[in-house]
Amino acid sequence: MLWTIFVILLILWLLGFVGFHVLGAYIHLLLLIALVVLIIQLISGRRPL
Repeated sequence: MLWTIFVILLILWLLGFVGFHVLGAYIHLLLLIALVVLIIQLISGRRPL
């Protein structure tokens, strides 16, 4: 699920790069948040249930 959110935010970020200059800052902020969450997830690893 985290990878899906990451891919969606990446696509939105690329769309913001191409056209939506007003929303670009918000998309960049969301992308940075997604990257931080992804890095935390990779560092902590999967814990068994």
